[in-house]
Amino acid sequence: MKKFHSPLAAILLFSVNVVYAQIIPIESKSNAIVLHVNSDGYLSMVYFGKKLADKNEYQQIPSTQNLDESNLYSSAYTTAGTHNVLEPAIALTHADGNKSLDLKYVDQSLVKLSDNVSQTNIRLKDPVYAVEVVLHYKVYAAEDVIEQWSEISNLEKKEISLNKYASVNLYLQAKSFWLKQYHGEWAKEMRPEEEKLTHGIKTLDSKLGARADLLQPPSFIISIDKPAGEDEGDVLIGNLEWSGNFRVDLEVDPTDNLRLIAGINNYASDYKLAAGAVFETPKFVYTLSHQGKGEASRNLHNWARKYQLVDGEGPRLTLLNNWESTFFSFDEQKLSEILKDTKKLGVDLFLLDDGWFANKYPRNDDHAGLGDWQVNKTKLPDGVGFLVKEAEKNSVKFGIWVEPEMVNPKSELYENHPDWVVKQPRRGDFMMRNQLVLDLSNPKVQDFVFGVIDDLFTKNPNLAYIKWDCNSVIYNAYSAYEKDQSNFYVDYVKGLYKVMDRMRQKYPKVPMMLCSGGGGRVDYGALRYFTEYWPSDNTEPQERVYIQWEYSYLYPALTSSNHVTNWGKEPLKYRVDVAMMGKLGFDIVVGKLSANDLQFCQQAVKTYKEFSEAIWHGNQYRLQSPWDNDVAAINYVDSLKSRAIVFNYLVSHRFDAGSHAPVKLGGLDPARHYEVKEVNLYPGVISAVKGGIYSGEYLMTVGINPEVREERPSVILSIEERK
Repeated sequence: MKKFHSPLAAILLFSVNVVYAQIIPIESKSNAIVLHVNSDGYLSMVYFGKKLADKNEYQQIPSTQNLDESNLYSSAYTTAGTHNVLEPAIALTHADGNKSLDLKYVDQSLVKLSDNVSQTNIRLKDPVYAVEVVLHYKVYAAEDVIEQWSEISNLEKKEISLNKYASVNLYLQAKSFWLKQYHGEWAKEMRPEEEKLTHGIKTLDSKLGARADLLQPPSFIISIDKPAGEDEGDVLIGNLEWSGNFRVDLEVDPTDNLRLIAGINNYASDYKLAAGAVFETPKFVYTLSHQGKGEASRNLHNWARKYQLVDGEGPRLTLLNNWESTFFSFDEQKLSEILKDTKKLGVDLFLLDDGWFANKYPRNDDHAGLGDWQVNKTKLPDGVGFLVKEAEKNSVKFGIWVEPEMVNPKSELYENHPDWVVKQPRRGDFMMRNQLVLDLSNPKVQDFVFGVIDDLFTKNPNLAYIKWDCNSVIYNAYSAYEKDQSNFYVDYVKGLYKVMDRMRQKYPKVPMMLCSGGGGRVDYGALRYFTEYWPSDNTEPQERVYIQWEYSYLYPALTSSNHVTNWGKEPLKYRVDVAMMGKLGFDIVVGKLSANDLQFCQQAVKTYKEFSEAIWHGNQYRLQSPWDNDVAAINYVDSLKSRAIVFNYLVSHRFDAGSHAPVKLGGLDPARHYEVKEVNLYPGVISAVKGGIYSGEYLMTVGINPEVREERPSVILSIEERK
């Protein structure tokens, strides 16, 4: 937690002339949030919608509101313990035991961070108790994206307890609201559900501690007045930038409006805040679109690439992974052969997965060795450095798998440092995947975890890629380090971020995959340290169409690691085509491919690289949903609108399933002309697509039939401008 350099100086900040009854507009390119300070000093959110041309008209908005009797339903940061009767954004216990909080406006500031980014800071204070809250609104104007968070300052003389501490408290006014949320499990990520919100509170949350998104991600979509489509309707997409327990409360209030409160889950987490300390909540990022879910997702994609992701505007590496070809059973000779296959395939990098470490308890399966990060002398007698050099000989890069936050009980680390492990002192262990979680609230553990990564890079400076895994949730939560156990869940994640911060300070642009047994840790809090994520261990290609489709509402394509494997019964071309809808990788035995299969894969890698700019950095348009059609279709258009690529996948195997009508494209320039042709054809196959040159208007209004059917279950079309 932060501390004031001088508590007295902080208190003196309150001796200002407070102006009540004023309007605070916060604007992006298309939208405006309007906050109102009433005559009693309370801050309300009275408008969130399209930006008005005349800013002076925002002054009229409060007079049009049908306010509740308490005047708190629309509070910009609702408190507990006074006259509020709805769900609070903040609740705390003062040093004297009193549980009430009453926040009134003090002042505001506007900071211009760049031509596109500005930050409004609004300070609130309890007139009785020395507690201050600053609400931060960071606006990315061109992207219509806002990051919002709060800072809670304890200026009392003793410790206080934070009982709830949300990042955001939004108030949406409309006739009805529709929530699209996600649920899942291992290999069943991102299953969507959409429903109309009714009166009462709908809560989305996680209590898993680590790998916290396993059952439900901290992401959702709200349609306003009616379920939004891809290209029409008012819609808000939100994502909490936090990799631990989260909580989102969606409350339709007695006046039929929606109160959205999101932040860290206060489950078992009454956070003890020392005198003079400041608690900063994680950011909540959101965007409002008036042209459907498609525009909203593109807003987030553009923001993420430019402002959030590591090297979001840079390239990505294609790779070959050894996991499904060797599992734990390999040696230097076998890996050397796979390195040759990496070059033969034409990808950029070889990734060595689990099983390369531990000696006393060798990592030959998932029961032992985790935590002992010495190179296994039996499998790799010449060390990781030998493989790095072998990769260089084959003109490819080398990457490696780690899971440094976890430990097997059968390990030297567990034997030497049992106090570093999250476990109840008087209860038996309950494990996921035969492992336990290390206590990242402990600075010594943070040093150890950072040391695992730092040691790999120190010994192998040319190491080019890290796959960072996290396969366990937290059971029997207890920290031998924490003085107060109620701080543990929060401090665990803050400890994780401290490690990541150190790592990125020293290795700012090394590509890293965020893996967590699949999508167990996919949020923008973690992704600010990573170049990509692993959507699911389920790589069956038709399943992946659905999984990748839903992730695409939230994250740009270059972040989605999609590997070609042997899962499923679909032909190789289908598997490769699906993996190309993101960041391409392979997890197959190249040496067992037929001559035609190898030729196809080699050509597919070249085709992918040819269109990678559109896929990685272009605009994405979902054309036909797999949930409602025989054929799923999606296209990516580069920033110049000169080149596009269209992916089409058969997802139904019923009689006569296929594309019986043209698919309308998106994102092209209607006045330009484009040549359409099928690419990524399997050797010897002749295209059935009626190619030719069409106007952008024709392709977006009439469309083109990709001729998808049982004999042609996946089809990729190139769209190239012709003058």
